[in-house]
Parts: sequence; structure tokens; C-alpha cells
Amino acid sequence: MLKKISKIGVLTSGGDAPGMNAAIRSVVRTCAYHEVECVGIYRGFEGLIEADFKSLSARAVNNIIHTGGTMLKSARCQDFRTEEGQQKAYNNLKKEGIEALVIIGGDGSFNGGLVFNKAFNFPVIGIPGTIDNDIFGTNFTLGFDTAINTVVEVIDKIRDTASSHKRLFFVEVMGRDVGHIALNAGVGAGAEEILIPEEDLGLERLLESLRRSKKSGKSSSIVVVAEGDKIGKNVFELKDYVEANMEEYEVRVSVLGHMQRGGSPSCFDRVLASRMGVKAVETLLEGKSNYMVGILDNKITLTPLEKAVKGKSEINKELLRVSDIMTT
Repeated sequence: MLKKISKIGVLTSGGDAPGMNAAIRSVVRTCAYHEVECVGIYRGFEGLIEADFKSLSARAVNNIIHTGGTMLKSARCQDFRTEEGQQKAYNNLKKEGIEALVIIGGDGSFNGGLVFNKAFNFPVIGIPGTIDNDIFGTNFTLGFDTAINTVVEVIDKIRDTASSHKRLFFVEVMGRDVGHIALNAGVGAGAEEILIPEEDLGLERLLESLRRSKKSGKSSSIVVVAEGDKIGKNVFELKDYVEANMEEYEVRVSVLGHMQRGGSPSCFDRVLASRMGVKAVETLLEGKSNYMVGILDNKITLTPLEKAVKGKSEINKELLRVSDIMTT
């Protein structure tokens, strides 16, 4: 039997990710389906403190499922780290009559939700929205699929130039702590080498790999580098090292940066966001709190928020092996 809650708030926090708008839409329409009022909280935790609230009807989220970014905006908020800021946020929620929160974001956002729940026993459910795919308890986070498709599309274009001019391109992608984007996009784009934080390839092994590629008849190469890779201080140092040791290569660097965050979400991300939004609202209506909605083996699941924050996402070892075979 579903427990009746009269009003649920939804916010997005941290870095934006494609699919956040689809998740907002799902939360709002699931609330409408269950005859629960939904309130949009603008600018994340900053909006909580400043009471930047707006009631959202089912029609208020028309035509956003296909858009990137977040209609609710996002902001990082230092004030929310303080007891005073948290108290102000709680007072605003009580005044508005909001009884539970859906937080769409990454581990930093979930940490904020955990702290808030412990301080005020306020019901919170998290939906993982981050292109890095670095949250424990889910195979996929919102935005990851779109991001890797964006990267593959860009690398395909770069390869045209690389092969035309016999160049080696280092393509840096996002992934400060994990290499999920680099590994998946690298395999999908047929990169000659993939450098990720989880695997220390080493400068000499990188050179050996490039020499093998050259010897096998390849006139150009693409190396995908996660920004957190530990081989060099940065991708430009890698470029200088290869140029100094392999004069036969003309080396270029492409840093993809924030283009990976933007754009229309893929069908996968839209469907995933819709499924997660329904589960988030209905979990709150069942009287449950402090969970993150995830997807494991194509089933929507719940993971305790604390576990999601403290756990570590694992790199796909099988895909690493596939990568090694494909670069032969």
C-alpha cells in the first residue's frame, strides 16, 4: 500500500549531465500520476537555502525529454556545508510543505542529501546523474551513454584528419578518477591505445605500442587519454615525450572538455531517466528513504545512499582485455 505524501521536491546538483531533464520530467509526471504535488528547486542546494521553489505540473515539463543540461539549473553551494545553511534549507522546506526530496546528481550531491537526512530525518532519494559513470550501485549513470557517443563521434572526425596527414592524436576525455568514458569510447572508436587512471601503462610501454602500430603499417594513430591518467603530468607532456622519441610522428592534442556534458540525451539515457524517476517517487511513497536508484543487469534497483557514496565503481576488466586484443 502506497503511503500518501502530499508534496515532493526535486533538484539537480553538481555537474550537469544529459538525461537530467528527462529525469525531472519523470519525477514530475510520476507525482502527477499519484496525485502528489511536485516542487522544482532551482540551483540545487543553493536554491534550498534561498527558497527558490516553483510548483511543477505535468504540463510544465513538456518538451524537455530531448534537451541537455537541466531546466532546474545547478550550483555548488558552500553554505549548505554549514549547520546554519542546512537549518535554513530545512525551515524553507517545512514552510513550503515539502515532505521529501529527490536529488539528481553525483556522489557530492548524495553526500549533501545524507547529511541533511541525518540532521533532520528528512526523506531523501538519489538519482545518479553524472557522465563519469563513477557511482557504486549502478551499471549506468544518467549522461554516460550520451557522453561516450559524443566522444566516439568526435574521434571519428579526428581520425579522418589523422589518416589524411599521417598524424598521431592524443584525445583527452573526462575522467579525473575513473576511466569509464575513455575505455568505452576508445574501444568504440577503435583507438590504438587507451590510457586510464586504473591502469598505469607507463611511458615506455606506450612507445612500444605506438612502434608496433607503425611497424604493422598504420600511418596514423589515435590515443584516448582519461584526464586522470597518471603516465604524465598532463596530455601535453605525453605529446612532447612521444615527439622527442618518435620523430616519424607528427603529434597533435585534442582536449574535448565540456562538449562531453552537453547535447541531446541518447535514447538509452532518456529511457533510463524515465525508469529511475518513477522508481524514486514510488520509493518515497512507500515510506523508504536514503536510497539511490540504480540499474543492475537491466533491473531498476535500490542501493543505500551511504553505500553508493562510499563504494567504488569498478572498471570493466573484460573490456580492458577486449581493448588489448583490438589494438593488436
